[in-house]
Amino acid sequence: MAGTAFITGASRGIGKACAQFLARAGFDVAISARTVAPGEAREHSSTLKKSDTTPLPGSLQETAALVEAEGREAFVVAADLTDAASLGAAAATVLAHWGHVDVVVHNGRYIGPGHMDRILETPIELIEKQLFANAVAQLVLDQYFLPPMIERGRGTVINITSAAGYGDPTKPAGDGGWGLGYPMSKAAAHRIAGVLNAEHGQQGVRAFNVQPGFINTERMAQDMGEFGFELTGAPPDVIGAVVAWIATDPASDAWVGRTVEAQFVCHERGLLPGWPGPNPNDNAITYDTAGADLARLEQDLRDRLGA
Repeated sequence: MAGTAFITGASRGIGKACAQFLARAGFDVAISARTVAPGEAREHSSTLKKSDTTPLPGSLQETAALVEAEGREAFVVAADLTDAASLGAAAATVLAHWGHVDVVVHNGRYIGPGHMDRILETPIELIEKQLFANAVAQLVLDQYFLPPMIERGRGTVINITSAAGYGDPTKPAGDGGWGLGYPMSKAAAHRIAGVLNAEHGQQGVRAFNVQPGFINTERMAQDMGEFGFELTGAPPDVIGAVVAWIATDPASDAWVGRTVEAQFVCHERGLLPGWPGPNPNDNAITYDTAGADLARLEQDLRDRLGA
């Protein structure tokens, strides 16, 4: 029997690549996003200063075609990450169709105003919307998909995280940095995998944080140049290859409880033949080393006390 997977944000970019690579690895794939058909128009401006409803490349129909080209079933379930009811309906529909899902990939995130606006420019409701879409929405879906995983004694949850969740911009939004809602919500989501492992690891559930690094997605190419971001990143296939490796290779168990820095893992393991490897990250970010600093201080204290 084929494995089954569910992916959010699968109409383009990383989600589309994950769907294709999981299909290639033998999974039937349920794909979710808002954009079902090519050419759909909706707001995707990252700032309140202007509107942009020009269609973005990609759709669930196009991703479904890629999955089917790999000989696997594509199951399309449209949903909006800011709408809990639509998420619940999507998850229930998938479970009614397959009964369970082996792999859940939380890739989708909030797209819209507030992402590239500064704190005093951003209404609190837009911060709340990003927190819901980028963190709480994962929990809405997990509460549907985890019980069948626990009952079967196996399952994998993959959260596509961001270094912005454990780093600060060194420039303000609009000048190469980013607004507060994105890192705040990604930091919240970054904590989910660890708690899932603590609560359900002994029941066969594996949860991972996968940090993609800078990826040259379709939206990055169309929208983000005006905010100081150049296409110096890796192709989305890098993340697709890493997610498929996590889903299929027992060696990935060693990464449970750790953050998978995807570009480095992909290159070191040769998961995407022909890809030359990551470029240095020149984005305006400084990484938070608080956890490592505290671990070092506590170890020094134990050493001094002979504990």
